[in-house]
Amino acid sequence: MRRAALRLCTLRKGLLTPVRGLIQGSQNPEKESVLHVYEARSPIYVNHVRDKLREIVGASTNWRDHVKAMEERKLLHSFLAKSQEGLPPRRMKDSYIEVLLPLGSQPALREKYLTFQNTIRFGRILEDLDSLGVLICYMHNKIPSANMSPLSIVTALVDKIDMCKSSLSPEQDIKFSGHVSWVGKTSMEVKMQMFQSHGNDFSSVLDATFVMVARDSENKGPAFVNPLVPEGPEEEELFRQGELNKGRRVAFSSVSLLKMAPNAKERTTIHEMFLSTLDPKTISFRSRVLPPNAVWMEDSKLKSLEVCHPQERNIFNRIFGGFLMRKAYELGWATACNFGGSRPFVVAVDDIMFQKPVEVGSLLFFSSQVCFTQDKYIQVRVHSEVSSLQSKEHTTTNVFHFTFMSEKDVPLVFPRTYGESMLYLDGQRHFNSMRVPVALKKEYRVEP
Repeated sequence: MRRAALRLCTLRKGLLTPVRGLIQGSQNPEKESVLHVYEARSPIYVNHVRDKLREIVGASTNWRDHVKAMEERKLLHSFLAKSQEGLPPRRMKDSYIEVLLPLGSQPALREKYLTFQNTIRFGRILEDLDSLGVLICYMHNKIPSANMSPLSIVTALVDKIDMCKSSLSPEQDIKFSGHVSWVGKTSMEVKMQMFQSHGNDFSSVLDATFVMVARDSENKGPAFVNPLVPEGPEEEELFRQGELNKGRRVAFSSVSLLKMAPNAKERTTIHEMFLSTLDPKTISFRSRVLPPNAVWMEDSKLKSLEVCHPQERNIFNRIFGGFLMRKAYELGWATACNFGGSRPFVVAVDDIMFQKPVEVGSLLFFSSQVCFTQDKYIQVRVHSEVSSLQSKEHTTTNVFHFTFMSEKDVPLVFPRTYGESMLYLDGQRHFNSMRVPVALKKEYRVEP
């Protein structure tokens, strides 16, 4: 695991007083971590999060008024800081928030989150996490003297989402919590957790790390954010981990297969896979046959198309990033289900980079395929690209990486071309960066 997963076990209501909570369920059982957990003000409901964001930004609820609303935001440029030094420092507890998803007490809301298998739609959870991450960052950068925030805060990267339960109950309330854990000049790392109620207690089911960036009032250029001052050794460790995460992302990008050739071990892997597909009856590199219990990678693809309507816009009148994640996840889930022949469970979401905003009115193309498998695990890559109604030119907007666990062993996936071989190695790299929680391994009897 690139970093120790955070597991919270203490959540109380009251004043903003830091309390110590032992983080349980770590994916590294030999080393437990300790984190400051902050008691929330008054938890809000998840369906109010986007309403609060519209209020903070001054966004219009009517599509026909969006141009006027954006014109009004131009007047907020004078509130933008000229440097980070001119902004007051903030603490982690200043941005801490709890949000309730009352599935147990509101059956009408439950319908929105329900799958046909009577489980929770994880794609909806991704949408909620995205909105919550933005709200947390606005709380960190709150300006008491301004009615509206001059910042445009958008999701830059989903660094990691780790699950510690295979499925969630649709009849029990869910609680989200989170706060800013690291700050650069114009970017912020947000740590979020999700819990589900069991009687009077909430147990941890998910940990997420998002990276947000601040831009100016018109979302055209970078803007400075308030610095973060950690308090105590636990917060200092969280901040240090944020620095390490930034360095890891830079290092991971520098050795991307789009920039550098595979290493010696990876080259050997691809060559051995190629040799295993040669027909022993012929002496030819062109005659290829699949080994037993294997599938060609090209036969694992699924595709979909979305027309981007105003209903799915965010507070800045681009297509909501959570909507993109939900659609990509659902296509990835269908790909894993079709490939494995049984219901898959998501165990990790990794390295989702938002490379380009998606405009309202665009045509959005999703392409999903299995790129790596091992035992019960299925690594799925979803590529999204966009084109306007006037232009046929396609531009990549996102690449999504999902790790699923099937109920039974799945076939091996074999690349046929050099390009597919690079996808295989990239999928293997993402898979190797993920470590499944012990609880899930026991549930599916997976060997460590």
